[in-house]
Amino acid sequence: MANEGGTWIMHGVSWDDPECIHTVDEAIEYINKVGFLPLFKNDIPGFSLEERTVPELWWSEDPARDPWEWREIIARRGDVAYGKFFDKKAGFISREWLPYFLNFRRDGYDFDALWEDGKASYKQKRIMDLYAEELQDREYYSNELKQTAGFGKDGEKGFEGVITWLQMQLYLCVRDFRQRKNKKGEAYGWPIAVYAMPEHLWGCDYVTSAYKEEPELSAKRIADHMADIYPIAAPKQIRKVIGVKAGERKEPEKKENRH
Repeated sequence: MANEGGTWIMHGVSWDDPECIHTVDEAIEYINKVGFLPLFKNDIPGFSLEERTVPELWWSEDPARDPWEWREIIARRGDVAYGKFFDKKAGFISREWLPYFLNFRRDGYDFDALWEDGKASYKQKRIMDLYAEELQDREYYSNELKQTAGFGKDGEKGFEGVITWLQMQLYLCVRDFRQRKNKKGEAYGWPIAVYAMPEHLWGCDYVTSAYKEEPELSAKRIADHMADIYPIAAPKQIRKVIGVKAGERKEPEKKENRH
């Protein structure tokens, strides 16, 4: 999705194009095949779900054909990880490749160790304290997480930037999208993101299984795979996909509008 002359333009293919993805099952199959994939068009041609779907079907509110609806279904199913994983923008990582991204992005740190080494901010800790080891199975609606962690009108600022950073470093991902419920238990409004730790969704032993190797080796695995499946990608573009290590760069705490 690109802003061209003040207009947002979707880039994709026609329904009968051989490269067209028609269903959520096909999308999951393709993500597992390539290993990881941004949701929207970026500076690597063809490296997005957007560019392999029909532009007119986005935001059609038809779960059978709308890729915007598919992201909710994919997050809910748990076949692949979903979150803001690529340059602070949304995308998918297959279960096969998740441990390698996680090992490099976290630099081998669990969050408590990251905090103890002075590589995490107080605002990040306020959120991650809600996912303490004994409460790893906790999941929070984004609005609930914001309030409980002490962000908002009379509290800390920059919640969206902090939650984006935690996804970029793979301490959190989007577990689901759900409507909020009123006091009567009735659902209302648009579905909003529900966040959980990857450890809760796929097990600590699995998601940390690449911790046994050096983070840079995990990064090389990703780079070599990218070079194989997208030979058009330049080294600088590949490095951007790989991301940065936890504590290597502080993410700006600014508002992000789409999950």
